[in-house]
Formats: sequence, structure tokens, C-alpha cells
Amino acid sequence: MADKKFEFVEIDESASEHISAPHYSYWKSVFRTFFKSKLSIAMLILATFITVMAMIQPLFSGYNPLSSPNILDFSLRFNAPNLKYLFGTDNVGNSLFDAAWAGTRTSILISFISTGLNMVIGIAVGAFWGYSKKADKYLLELYNIVANVPFLLVVTMMLYVFGYGFWNLIMALTITGWFPIAYFIRTQVMIIRDREYNLVSRCLGTPTPRMISRNILPYLTSVIVTLLSREIPTVISLEAFLSFMGIGLTSATPSLGRLISQYTSYINAYPYLFWIPVTMLASLSVSFYIVGQTFADASDPKTHM
Repeated sequence: MADKKFEFVEIDESASEHISAPHYSYWKSVFRTFFKSKLSIAMLILATFITVMAMIQPLFSGYNPLSSPNILDFSLRFNAPNLKYLFGTDNVGNSLFDAAWAGTRTSILISFISTGLNMVIGIAVGAFWGYSKKADKYLLELYNIVANVPFLLVVTMMLYVFGYGFWNLIMALTITGWFPIAYFIRTQVMIIRDREYNLVSRCLGTPTPRMISRNILPYLTSVIVTLLSREIPTVISLEAFLSFMGIGLTSATPSLGRLISQYTSYINAYPYLFWIPVTMLASLSVSFYIVGQTFADASDPKTHM
């Protein structure tokens, strides 16, 4: 009679390949870290609300900065914020609520489009710039020339050359706006391009585009997000400043900067006309900056060790 205390066990060769460690997801860890911050959640909600509202509300309001249908109706002029006019009315009877959201929409679109173009061009050129030692000396000389000319002066000059307008302003903001991003990415790429794993990969004949896209740029995720978080508020503020100075956009295009400039003279008599656009501009810039910085910290590989 066989001894039932022992049993033959079949050998499973694949069992040795099984990893007992729990499954790890980088992006899941990033979002988990991000949502631990109550401030970042509040700023994300605020930024999302402002963006969605700015994209939708002007489609239904029909606001036109050149139209003044209520200019002869004195009862509609200079109404303080109330239930009917949430942000009040201005000197010609237009609703500040409609004007502010239309201006916010313009600021967001300009910042998103120009920032996207600057980031794409800057990252692509900067990665190649930092990896190629031959191209470095030529691009570095070009950067030294461009960097010594104030960016605001370049933008102003481009606007005088090409004229004012929505797309002309975007072109002026991107014609040299990608250079500082490219230079910063170039510095980061130079730090990690000669690490051991990159040297081995290069010796094995890995093509340059694959080296850049697979071996280098993934390590710069937090750096790229940090740049993005700084670039969007900067462009929003710059567009507002140019519009405040009467440069960049035409009078037919609403803008927060133009509203602030237009209502500056009423800061004492009707302060809501000035402070409401200023508050919306500040809320937009600060919320995007805090969300971007928190996400950059959460995406830093050093926090996932």
C-alpha cells in the first residue's frame, strides 16, 4: 500500500518566471500622488470650470465688443453686479459677464495654441540639439544671438510687421518663443546622453530618433511638465499685457487685457469693472501654474523609488 503522506508534484518550469511583486503602474502612481494634494484638486476644479465656461458661454452670449446696442438706454449703464447682470454692466450697457468670458476664451486659446507649438518645436529641436555634438555649436551661436534680444521687443516688432490679429499674435509668440525651451531641453539631454545605458545602446547601433524618444525623453517627463506649467501662465500674462498696451489683437477681438485697459479709468467710480477681469486673469494663471507644478512633482521619477 502506497504511503499517502507523500505526493508527486509536477514540475512547472514557468513558475520560476513568475514575479511575486505587485503590479506597478507609473501613471497610476503619478495620479495617486497628484490627488493627495487638496490644493491641487481645488485648483484643477477651478481651472477646468474656467476653461469649460470660457469655451461654451461665448457661443450663446453673442457678445461683440464693437456693438453697443444699449448705449442710449441709461438705465442699463453702470449697473453693479446683481441677479440679472452677475458681473454688472459697463459704460455702454454691455454685460461684463459676457465680455469677461469672451475675453477669457481668447486668452485661453492663444495660450494653449502658442504654448503647444512652442513645446513641440522646442522639445524636438532641443532633444536633437543636446544629442548632436555637431549641431550644438551652430545652434548655440544662433541661440546667443536670439537670447540677447528681449522677447517682448521681438513680439512687438513682429506684430508691427505682420499686423494685429489672433493668428498674427500667435505667430509672433512662437517665432522665437520655442528657443528658450529648446535650450533648456538641450541642457537636460546633455546630462543623460552619455550615461552607461545610452553608450551601450549606441554601440548596439540604435538609431538616433529611437535613442532620443525611448532612452532620453521619458526621463524628462517631469521637466517637460514643469516647463508646460510655467509656459501657459506666462503666455496668458504676456497676451494680457500686450492687449492692455493696445498691441496684438484688433478691437474686434475681446481680451481680458483689453477689458482691464478699457476699464482702468473706472477703478475708483466703478471698481467692479476693473477688478472682476483682473480676478479672472489671476485665477486662470494661478490655477494652471499650481496644477502644473503639482503634476510635475508627482511625475518626477525620484518620487517613485
